[in-house]
Amino acid sequence: MSEAYDLYQLGRARLRDGMAAQATVPLEKARRLEPDKASIREALGIAYFRITDWHAAELEFRKVLELSPVDDYAHYALGRSLVKQGRQAEASTHLKLARCLRPREPGEPSLEAPR
Repeated sequence: MSEAYDLYQLGRARLRDGMAAQATVPLEKARRLEPDKASIREALGIAYFRITDWHAAELEFRKVLELSPVDDYAHYALGRSLVKQGRQAEASTHLKLARCLRPREPGEPSLEAPR
Protein backbone atom coordinates (compact mmCIF):
# COMPACT_ATOMS: atom_id res chain seq x y z
CA MET A 1 0.00 0.00 0.00
CA SER A 2 1.10 3.57 -0.56
CA GLU A 3 1.85 6.02 2.22
CA ALA A 4 -0.93 8.34 0.99
CA TYR A 5 -3.46 5.50 1.13
CA ASP A 6 -2.40 4.51 4.65
CA LEU A 7 -2.69 8.14 5.79
CA TYR A 8 -6.11 8.43 4.11
CA GLN A 9 -7.32 5.28 5.89
CA LEU A 10 -6.04 6.59 9.23
CA GLY A 11 -7.85 9.89 8.66
CA ARG A 12 -11.10 8.11 7.73
CA ALA A 13 -10.84 5.93 10.84
CA ARG A 14 -10.43 9.02 13.01
CA LEU A 15 -13.46 10.59 11.32
CA ARG A 16 -15.50 7.44 12.02
CA ASP A 17 -14.39 7.60 15.65
CA GLY A 18 -15.56 11.20 15.96
CA MET A 19 -12.04 12.67 16.09
CA ALA A 20 -12.29 15.21 13.29
CA ALA A 21 -9.47 17.47 14.48
CA GLN A 22 -7.11 14.51 14.75
CA ALA A 23 -8.19 13.32 11.30
CA THR A 24 -6.91 16.50 9.67
CA VAL A 25 -3.26 15.66 10.38
CA PRO A 26 -2.98 12.43 8.34
CA LEU A 27 -5.40 13.74 5.71
CA GLU A 28 -3.35 16.90 5.16
CA LYS A 29 -0.23 14.73 4.78
CA ALA A 30 -2.06 12.49 2.30
CA ARG A 31 -3.20 15.57 0.36
CA ARG A 32 0.39 16.77 0.07
CA LEU A 33 1.38 13.38 -1.37
CA GLU A 34 -1.66 13.05 -3.68
CA PRO A 35 -3.14 16.53 -4.27
CA ASP A 36 -5.43 15.37 -7.09
CA LYS A 37 -7.16 12.54 -5.21
CA ALA A 38 -10.79 13.54 -4.76
CA SER A 39 -11.33 10.96 -2.01
CA ILE A 40 -8.62 12.52 0.14
CA ARG A 41 -9.96 16.02 -0.51
CA GLU A 42 -13.51 14.94 0.36
CA ALA A 43 -12.45 13.36 3.65
CA LEU A 44 -10.40 16.42 4.55
CA GLY A 45 -13.33 18.68 3.68
CA ILE A 46 -15.56 16.63 5.98
CA ALA A 47 -13.01 16.91 8.79
CA TYR A 48 -12.75 20.68 8.35
CA PHE A 49 -16.54 20.98 8.27
CA ARG A 50 -16.88 19.03 11.50
CA ILE A 51 -14.38 21.28 13.28
CA THR A 52 -16.28 24.31 11.91
CA ASP A 53 -13.51 25.55 9.62
CA TRP A 54 -16.06 26.44 6.96
CA HIS A 55 -13.62 28.23 4.65
CA ALA A 56 -11.13 25.35 4.60
CA ALA A 57 -14.00 22.91 3.96
CA GLU A 58 -15.18 25.12 1.10
CA LEU A 59 -11.74 25.05 -0.52
CA GLU A 60 -11.52 21.25 -0.33
CA PHE A 61 -14.98 20.72 -1.80
CA ARG A 62 -14.25 23.23 -4.58
CA LYS A 63 -11.15 21.20 -5.44
CA VAL A 64 -13.23 18.00 -5.52
CA LEU A 65 -15.54 19.72 -7.99
CA GLU A 66 -12.59 20.77 -10.15
CA LEU A 67 -11.59 17.11 -10.29
CA SER A 68 -15.15 15.81 -10.72
CA PRO A 69 -17.69 18.51 -11.68
CA VAL A 70 -20.72 16.21 -11.37
CA ASP A 71 -19.95 14.92 -7.88
CA ASP A 72 -23.30 15.37 -6.17
CA TYR A 73 -21.89 14.97 -2.67
CA ALA A 74 -19.24 17.65 -3.28
CA HIS A 75 -21.96 20.06 -4.48
CA TYR A 76 -24.00 19.27 -1.35
CA ALA A 77 -21.04 19.68 1.00
CA LEU A 78 -19.88 22.87 -0.69
CA GLY A 79 -23.41 24.23 -0.41
CA ARG A 80 -23.52 23.44 3.30
CA SER A 81 -20.11 25.06 3.82
CA LEU A 82 -21.31 28.20 2.08
CA VAL A 83 -24.51 28.30 4.15
CA LYS A 84 -22.42 28.15 7.32
CA GLN A 85 -20.53 31.21 6.03
CA GLY A 86 -23.79 33.09 5.40
CA ARG A 87 -23.55 32.83 1.60
CA GLN A 88 -27.04 31.43 0.95
CA ALA A 89 -27.42 32.62 -2.65
CA GLU A 90 -24.22 30.92 -3.76
CA ALA A 91 -25.02 27.87 -1.65
CA SER A 92 -28.44 27.51 -3.24
CA THR A 93 -26.93 26.75 -6.65
CA HIS A 94 -24.80 23.91 -5.29
CA LEU A 95 -27.57 22.47 -3.14
CA LYS A 96 -29.95 22.41 -6.12
CA LEU A 97 -27.30 20.76 -8.28
CA ALA A 98 -26.75 18.12 -5.61
CA ARG A 99 -30.46 17.28 -5.55
CA CYS A 100 -30.63 17.16 -9.35
CA LEU A 101 -27.58 14.95 -9.73
CA ARG A 102 -28.61 12.35 -7.18
CA PRO A 103 -30.29 12.28 -3.80
CA ARG A 104 -28.13 11.10 -0.92
CA GLU A 105 -28.29 7.42 -0.13
CA PRO A 106 -28.10 5.73 3.28
CA GLY A 107 -24.53 4.99 4.33
CA GLU A 108 -22.90 7.87 2.44
CA PRO A 109 -20.41 10.00 4.36
CA SER A 110 -22.01 12.66 6.47
CA LEU A 111 -20.72 16.12 7.25
CA GLU A 112 -22.06 15.75 10.76
CA ALA A 113 -20.04 13.90 13.39
CA PRO A 114 -21.30 10.42 14.32
CA ARG A 115 -23.40 10.27 17.46
